[in-house]
Amino acid sequence: MNPHAAPLSSPFHLLGSLKSHRQLIFSLVRREILSRYQGSVIGLLWALINPILMLAVYTFVFSVVFKARWGSGAIENKTEFAVLLFVGMIVHALFAEVLTRTPSVIANNVNYVKRVVFPLEILPVVTLGAALFQACISLLVLLAAFFLFNGFVHASALLLPLVLLPLLIFTLGVAWVLASLGVFLRDLGQIVAVFSLILMFLSPIFYPADALPMPFRTWLLANPLTFMIEQSREVLIWGRMPDWKGLSLYTGIACLCASLGFAWFQKTRKGFADVL
Repeated sequence: MNPHAAPLSSPFHLLGSLKSHRQLIFSLVRREILSRYQGSVIGLLWALINPILMLAVYTFVFSVVFKARWGSGAIENKTEFAVLLFVGMIVHALFAEVLTRTPSVIANNVNYVKRVVFPLEILPVVTLGAALFQACISLLVLLAAFFLFNGFVHASALLLPLVLLPLLIFTLGVAWVLASLGVFLRDLGQIVAVFSLILMFLSPIFYPADALPMPFRTWLLANPLTFMIEQSREVLIWGRMPDWKGLSLYTGIACLCASLGFAWFQKTRKGFADVL
């Protein structure tokens, strides 16, 4: 590899890089996951215990203490509000974890920056992979709870990977931009942390999208998490087919964002070593 050559930034190079370094990505994702629980008594079991505890807390607080109801209050099952809320929390947590971790992912791996042969573009992918692992564990807890509460799981739940795929693509594009900007703007991590908290309340997590007045609903629909949360509930909770037309449009926009994010990362990566 010529260190003075401009890094390739085309979508074809992106796909080729992910394919050729897939074993390295899996290895780094595994190391990232295990390092989070290194030294703890029960280790990786915390990845399972945390979502179980959170779901139990949501069920008690929102169904027993606040006696919350979804929308017009047609739902009488005390546990259903907690399950609906948990779907939104899982989607938001996946997106928010990548957002908060990627601004520092390059600065935390300075030794990789000094090695011109290391594919720096896979570091945000590793962050996304680790967040996706936790999201999958939380989804298993959600499905188990749904089965426990209702005695069945909708067959449409099998479509959830297709529903979330556009969000993963979009998140990766944002991650490349944040990873690059985080090298030059060290305060970005703090800014993103506040933004992700605000985003949680601006997403239809604690309320349905149609609960807002029409003027505010337009802004809610501009939130990239809104459509994903609503479609996840469609296939997981309501047992309906997703909006294929909307998913196709979202996928197109997500692919464009991923391509632009990757191109930005490749254009700016030559300055990483000078700053670090």
